Amino acid sequence: MDEKVREDRKIRFLRYLVDFSILSIEQDDLDLEASLKLVEDVKQAALNLFPDKENVFELIYRPRFQRIIEERFGVKLEKPKF
Repeated sequence: MDEKVREDRKIRFLRYLVDFSILSIEQDDLDLEASLKLVEDVKQAALNLFPDKENVFELIYRPRFQRIIEERFGVKLEKPKF
């Protein structure tokens, strides 16, 4: 399997994982702590797929998760500093 195909698969998997996790935060019976833990678990999975890309996660995915969590729980989360 060539490198581009592998990279595309990893990207699709990460998108699926993020989308599924967002749905879980929105619809499942998770509390705030469990939701925040889920975000950290997704971040760790992203870093396992794409080492040294923490900034990309923080720029692209963290704001999506924060918005969903803030809307669901009525809290204001601190913006990460990186």
